[in-house]
Amino acid sequence: MAHSKNKFKKIKSFLIYRFIFLNGIISIIVLALMITFLIVNSAKFFSSYPVMEFLTGKKWSPTHGIFGFLPLFTGSMLVTLGAIIIAVPLGIGSAIYIGELAPKFLKEILKPIIEILATIPSVVIGFIGIKLLAPLIKNLFNLNTGLTALTGSVMLAFMSLPTIISISEDAINAVSDRYRHASIALGATKWETTIRTVVPAASSGMMAAVMLGLGRIVGETMTVLMVTGNSPRIGFTLLQPVRTITATIASEMGETIQGGLHYSSLFAIGLILFAITFLINFISDRFISKIRKS
Repeated sequence: MAHSKNKFKKIKSFLIYRFIFLNGIISIIVLALMITFLIVNSAKFFSSYPVMEFLTGKKWSPTHGIFGFLPLFTGSMLVTLGAIIIAVPLGIGSAIYIGELAPKFLKEILKPIIEILATIPSVVIGFIGIKLLAPLIKNLFNLNTGLTALTGSVMLAFMSLPTIISISEDAINAVSDRYRHASIALGATKWETTIRTVVPAASSGMMAAVMLGLGRIVGETMTVLMVTGNSPRIGFTLLQPVRTITATIASEMGETIQGGLHYSSLFAIGLILFAITFLINFISDRFISKIRKS
């Protein structure tokens, strides 16, 4: 009987191992196919259009055969930077409050609300931005239009908050109570224990939460397409209409002739976007590993 149980456990472990291994291989194959697909479809553009002119071009006008990447890049960076500035302090602060400082009854109310916020479709958030936030920003700053980079930043920050809060709170809850008890036993207050003991111990998980939130911000399409004004021009202020890389792909892909230069240019900016997100994930992974080792 014991022999048959051990044999069953070995078979079960073998099957689980093979299943996990197979999923890992499939993931690598899918990623390789995605990269190959982007490279193949963008190759025509890079072979037909000057690469430096594309990367340093200040105007994006496919109807006139002009493909300048800088307006799309600066638009994406403006919206992303604004969203990070808004989302990170709010997200980390909310996670610390819910995880450490909030009364139990309030914590049980706030957590489901945050989880519900994560399920709101991006198109609905876009409508909220158009109807509520855009008029407010227009009147507040006396602008011609409220569809600006700032509007996009605020809405993207709102979208990334549930991810940052939930994962950061999980990281805080994963910190052993021994750290808290030791800190309080040495005379630290609840607030000092939270800031000087719990938060440093949970910093790697909180950094991972921020990077996942950043991934949500960089990859979002529908919301920025609706609320940022969709204007491909270079600018360095949040109070102007912009167009992001993702919005450009979404708005123009259905209007292009398959196989044409415009069609392949969208794959080219998609390839650059993929490289940017890969670089962000690589840097964040290295940074998190360094934090865990220290």
